[in-house]
Amino acid sequence: MPYLSYAPSAWVLPLKFTGGGLNAPGKIMFDGEGNAWTGVNFIVGSQAGDALWDGNLSKFAPNGKPLSPATTGFEGGGIEGPGFGTAIDSKGRAWVTSTGSKTISLFDKEGKPLSPPEGYNFGGQLGVMQGIIVAPNGDVWALDFEKDQVVYMPEGDPSRVKFFCRSTDGRPNKDSPCKLNGAFHLAIDQQDRIWITSALGDTVARFPASDPEKVQVFPTGGHSGKGMAIDSQGNAWITNTLGTGLDLGVKAKLLELKLTGQTSQFHRVVFDYLNANRSLGSISMLRPDGTPAPGSPFHGGGSWGSWGVVIDGNDQVWSSNFAGGSITHLCGARTETCPPGMKTGDPISPPEGYVGGGMQPLTDIAIDPAGNVWVADNWQRPESCFAPYASEAHSTQCGGNGLTVFYGMAKPVRAPQIGPAQPM
Repeated sequence: MPYLSYAPSAWVLPLKFTGGGLNAPGKIMFDGEGNAWTGVNFIVGSQAGDALWDGNLSKFAPNGKPLSPATTGFEGGGIEGPGFGTAIDSKGRAWVTSTGSKTISLFDKEGKPLSPPEGYNFGGQLGVMQGIIVAPNGDVWALDFEKDQVVYMPEGDPSRVKFFCRSTDGRPNKDSPCKLNGAFHLAIDQQDRIWITSALGDTVARFPASDPEKVQVFPTGGHSGKGMAIDSQGNAWITNTLGTGLDLGVKAKLLELKLTGQTSQFHRVVFDYLNANRSLGSISMLRPDGTPAPGSPFHGGGSWGSWGVVIDGNDQVWSSNFAGGSITHLCGARTETCPPGMKTGDPISPPEGYVGGGMQPLTDIAIDPAGNVWVADNWQRPESCFAPYASEAHSTQCGGNGLTVFYGMAKPVRAPQIGPAQPM
């Protein structure tokens, strides 16, 4: 006998997995065996707070079984508090950036640290780190959120490190050629061009990987760029967490926090603003020449605090929502793969997005080689993330407690994903 009072908005099958030191997962990446790797913000059971991220690295088998040690995850190699910076190279090694230790770390496919105990910090030249990618030629690129600089390691060799987009004229980096402002995530397209989002801005920077001095800057049409992905046509899809943008007072507050080194307070300001403005959040599409696609930025299908974005094997677009705790699914550039009558940017997901599976405020979203959609449950009780804690009883419940997996929803993609997604 049916036990539902009304039909769900979408018939989906989500399951939630935890363990292996998972607490507030950030970026999700898959290795060649389909295992999921994610840097985590906090240590399980701690009275974690947004003021200091101290977590490590977790690994899960394709069936959701944790493969990293309980409580701590994989430790060492200079890792402390990863954010949105996890990448897998062609050898199955995990590259992870950290916010607490301000380092880059490297682990082998078994989780053993290959970087030194202090990590790669290049004599203390790094600030709070975020995005990192491995290019098809093996080069490693990473972003310094705090100092708005790009870190480049040819063929993944830290002894040959170079820095780009640094200010050389004494002005803030946001006024320099790259115009980075809270550099957050990056992607490489089919023409070997690096694209970079700015969490405190409304533009993306782009330059040839072979000549980072040739910078172009493009408006996205949205504010607070977080995730980014390149489709098979070379289009860049960018999530705008704050959609149409902030009011002047909030912009001034975020700038003040950045200039005074209080970046740990960003999330509180952003989360409060999102909660007060439920309609914020969108996804931009920039064509290969940097111009916006018709109708971009796109809003709908549950977009509320858009954060991560990925492209599946059909060039359809999937996004995670930090405030909404839901998944947005849009028709992509190849409309022939979408439901009949849809055009690029139209929502395939229901008005409130795909929901269920115990999802919490989400950061990343990823698609595995079987077409399952994984999302990172990043926060559990937001009020527990900021001292003084609202309740001692809830003081260990800041970090999100799982990876939620929606089965068989997307067209599979190859792993590890190095460069734009490729269908199986």
